[in-house]
Amino acid sequence: MISSKHLIRDEDIELEDIGGGLTRKILGYNHQLMLVKVWFEEGAIGYIHEHYHAQSTYVESGEFEVTVGDEVQTLKAGDSFFIPPNTKHGAVCKKAGTLIDTFSPVREDFLKDF
Repeated sequence: MISSKHLIRDEDIELEDIGGGLTRKILGYNHQLMLVKVWFEEGAIGYIHEHYHAQSTYVESGEFEVTVGDEVQTLKAGDSFFIPPNTKHGAVCKKAGTLIDTFSPVREDFLKDF
């Protein structure tokens, strides 16, 4: 079974540059659930994509134009969005900010370098 440590200090997690003005830290996971923090520079784009994982995201800071399926809204700090499995989605960062993503099951593709 794959799993992160149970107690995780921010200082012990390497910041991963994923390109295009985005960086992330994988905060905790097992085979059923994953928590990821993603920083966006202003203008950075999380391009439209889809995956079989359910995803719930909290907007910690900044402002994002978020697309989920056919819906598009501008969301800011304190807002959130849910993405059902196999639903096209993406985000354009309007003001630099941070998203907190949860995935179920784990995004094994994020762990390829771990």
